[in-house]
Amino acid sequence: MRPIATTAQFKCVKIFLTDVDGVLTNATVFMNGRNEYKQFNIQDGMGLRLLQHIGIPVGWVSNRSSAATTARAKELKVDYLWQKSKPKVEAVASILKKAKLDWDDACFMSDDINDLAVLSRVGLPIAVANARQEVITAVKHMTKAEGGQGAVREVCDKIIEAHGKWPHVIRELSHPEGYRDQ
Repeated sequence: MRPIATTAQFKCVKIFLTDVDGVLTNATVFMNGRNEYKQFNIQDGMGLRLLQHIGIPVGWVSNRSSAATTARAKELKVDYLWQKSKPKVEAVASILKKAKLDWDDACFMSDDINDLAVLSRVGLPIAVANARQEVITAVKHMTKAEGGQGAVREVCDKIIEAHGKWPHVIRELSHPEGYRDQ
């Protein structure tokens, strides 16, 4: 059975953090010896920008450095970017300290077992639909979409709705000077 978080659990989110490869991407990396290419979902990007618009910072946590990830994070103005081969618990603790937030305030999305320590600590741990079984067992919510296929947007929308901000977002987007596609 797929774990489903409550609206109240989504409403508690004050910061949205996510793994990169396998969550924001479909876990495929193309390399030609010099360059690395990744496919990011545009709707996920829009969801992240909408979260920021309603005052919820976003962060990406990866154990591998990638120019493609850095470029996309810069384009989306991601608040926190961690790309080091150190424990992700250390990364999230550092981000939360900078944001002046607690573990219970955080939502973290994952697909694989290297995130289990983080998932066990955050207030709202989430798995993408194609996550490893060990991850699914450790979370409070699992998306309908797979990683890189709109799973992040799915969660962003739920957070925005839980905070009661969806009508505000729609009004803003309907304005002639509204958002651009992300």
